[in-house]
Amino acid sequence: MQITASMVKELRQRTGAGMMDCKKALQEADGEIEAAIEAMRKSGIAKAAKKAGRIAAEGIIAIKQNDDNTEAVLVEVNSETDFVAKDENFLAFVDLVLSVTLANKPADIETLNKLSVAGDTEQSVENARLQLVSKVGENISLRRFERLKAEGENLGAYIHASRIGVLVDLEGGGADLAKDIAMHIAASCPLCITEADVPTEVLQKETEIFIAQAEESGKPAGIIDKMVSGRIKKYLKEVTLLGQPFVKDPDQSIEGLLKANKATVKRFVRFEVGEGIEKKQDNFVEEVMAQAKSQ
Repeated sequence: MQITASMVKELRQRTGAGMMDCKKALQEADGEIEAAIEAMRKSGIAKAAKKAGRIAAEGIIAIKQNDDNTEAVLVEVNSETDFVAKDENFLAFVDLVLSVTLANKPADIETLNKLSVAGDTEQSVENARLQLVSKVGENISLRRFERLKAEGENLGAYIHASRIGVLVDLEGGGADLAKDIAMHIAASCPLCITEADVPTEVLQKETEIFIAQAEESGKPAGIIDKMVSGRIKKYLKEVTLLGQPFVKDPDQSIEGLLKANKATVKRFVRFEVGEGIEKKQDNFVEEVMAQAKSQ
């Protein structure tokens, strides 16, 4: 397969590796970018792969809760530019989507698009979107939503700059703790709650990469096993909510914080604008982390 300059450029952007290393990796992977990234991580050329290839996407994350705070919806609506994402017509459409979703409990986006707008049975959510596209001159995408119904006593919600949104279902602990946990999740982006929740395929792939990296050291097999075991333990703490240090008090883990307050996280949902589709932007995770520590 012919390796083009654009393929090399994309691989460089996603791995931070040199041009020749990227070209060689693509040649050896027969042009498959994901395979090239994995091989580069194993060889240590790329320390970490960035997220899947993206296209430019702006927009906002928004949350709406019911009156007794037992149920909430989290939505992502995208626009082409940040300018439109701040437009009052765009924001009114987002609010409409939140209200319709919370009231009707649709199963998916397709169902949501067909629902009628409150007070206008002939106007659907999809028609409202098309009208907005015509008005603002940009493509508007109702990308996703998640509805969370509380199983515990506290439903925590946190929005950072309309770019990151989190809902947390917390049993015990109180409303303030629920909000703190939501803020932490916004900043630290855990993959799941406990080590047992880490998908098998994810752990298997990371283990293969750790083994390949350790073997590069040339150390004896027994030492390599210990190196891999240590890296796996570190990885599991980094990607699980309970294993992470609390952003407002790094000396305390989230697991310790929850135990001290006799609380349990039942479930959480985290959205970030354009995950998987957005162009490279400011590091909002670091921004949230800094803000959380200061509060």
